[in-house]
Amino acid sequence: NHNYGIATIHSKMCNSFPADWSSAEQTQLDSIDSIRKCLIGEKMTYETLPGSNNRTGAEESILIGGNLSILENLAASDSDINTDSKILFIEEVEEYLYNIDRMLWNLKRSGKFDKLKGLIVGGFNKIKPDDPGEDFGKTVYEMVLEKVKEYNYPVCFDFPVGHQKENYALKCGVKHRLTVSGDLVQLKEI
Repeated sequence: NHNYGIATIHSKMCNSFPADWSSAEQTQLDSIDSIRKCLIGEKMTYETLPGSNNRTGAEESILIGGNLSILENLAASDSDINTDSKILFIEEVEEYLYNIDRMLWNLKRSGKFDKLKGLIVGGFNKIKPDDPGEDFGKTVYEMVLEKVKEYNYPVCFDFPVGHQKENYALKCGVKHRLTVSGDLVQLKEI
């Protein structure tokens, strides 16, 4: 997306498709079908319940993002993302909390949070447990909110994207409207 100016899709990988489609959960089938809908050009709208850690607001901009450790590893490369005036989404899997904190600090220190229009935090799944007696002491919610506390854009947590059954396809490089309210979170392609 960044190098060629074309839309890309962040979605499930084929190895997460069910072996037996007849016993798959509906949410898993719906998220797989979202890939098809993206590929045929259907405009996408996703809604989820609000969370107590969300920060309300509404903004329109280009959607970008992906896996947090991949985004961090792309820093200063030809594939680094420009977050200025964009809606950024992040997700992660199988990391220690201290690694997540380090990666979030990297994004903050490199200015990736400075000029956002909105932040979407997807699934942070299968967090690795701390060694006994060496608890990190912060949740993902607390870490993210710490890094963006001085900014006023909307932030939503637990969005259905990431390494999980409910992992909806997102079109990167395409304009969306993010609405975070006390009643609903909506990401709508416009």
